[in-house]
Amino acid sequence: MIDVPKRRGLLFIVSAPSGTGKTTLVERLVQGVPNLMMSRSYTSRPARPWENDGVDYNFVSRDRFHDMIHRGQFLEWADIFGNLYGTSASDTERLRQDGHDVVLVIDVQGARQVRSRGVATIGIFVLPPSFEILEQRLRNRSQDHDTDEQVRHRLDVARQEVDACCDYDYVVVNDDISSCVDRLRSVVIAERSRAKVVRPVTDAIIASFRTAAPSAPGRAGGGA
Repeated sequence: MIDVPKRRGLLFIVSAPSGTGKTTLVERLVQGVPNLMMSRSYTSRPARPWENDGVDYNFVSRDRFHDMIHRGQFLEWADIFGNLYGTSASDTERLRQDGHDVVLVIDVQGARQVRSRGVATIGIFVLPPSFEILEQRLRNRSQDHDTDEQVRHRLDVARQEVDACCDYDYVVVNDDISSCVDRLRSVVIAERSRAKVVRPVTDAIIASFRTAAPSAPGRAGGGA
């Protein structure tokens, strides 16, 4: 048995315009990919009826959120449609040190903050199939909690955000949830197989070849 040191977890960023379905996609992704965890954000907004503190988000007051900003506790934070959202730097670091790959579901401005800190990330931008489909999704969702004015504002922001897809390593289109999750899974698997990521494993395997006893004469195999 080869003793392989625990590798430091990768950091994925998934961004998309509001209404594209990025949170649903990532929730399904982490359910189907071992050792992949979705970061739980802090937010100043009130919990919705179906949300639970410490499960969906860490819900805190605006005063507490601003105190965390002042103390430099966020890897990134952003004001999104009047509510504050942030990613705890210590929570993310702890998960990665334990060898877990982590997915941040954050907007474009949050992704820029993370990159500006020099943190190595794998960025994935999720696009809706079209502007018209995004508008339809937002208006269907608005029946629950968004006013018409809020929908129009989200669409205006989306027009600006889609240009940022070129700043990301991968772009996927959410035309079908199952297919899109499959594409996201392929990205994670591919990134985990990069030579620099699997170096601890390959180094241990190569070392086993170097320390292995020479083969006895006449016992060389003829297969591939």
